[in-house]
Amino acid sequence: MLIPLLTAIAAFAVLVRSADLFVAGAASIAANLGLAPAIIGLTIVSLGTSAPEILVSVTAALTGSGALAIGNAVGSNIANIGLVLGLSVLIAPI
Repeated sequence: MLIPLLTAIAAFAVLVRSADLFVAGAASIAANLGLAPAIIGLTIVSLGTSAPEILVSVTAALTGSGALAIGNAVGSNIANIGLVLGLSVLIAPI
C-alpha cells in the first residue's frame, strides 16, 4: 500500500513541476516574440492541453473505433463545461 501511495505522490509532484515549466516556457516565448501572454495562452497552452485528446481521437479513428473518438470528444466537452460551471458556482453561488 505504501509503494503505490509514494508513486502517486511522486507522479503528482512531477506533474506539478512539469506544468510550471510549461507555463514558464510559454510565457518566455511570448516575451521573446513580443506577444501578449494571452495570445500564447490561447494557442500554445491550449494545444498542449488538448494534445492527449487529439491523439486518442486520431488513434481511435485510424483503428476503426469511431465511437471511441466521438465519446472522447463529447466526454471531454461535458467534463470541461461541468468543471467550469462547478468552479463558477463555488466562487459565486447562484
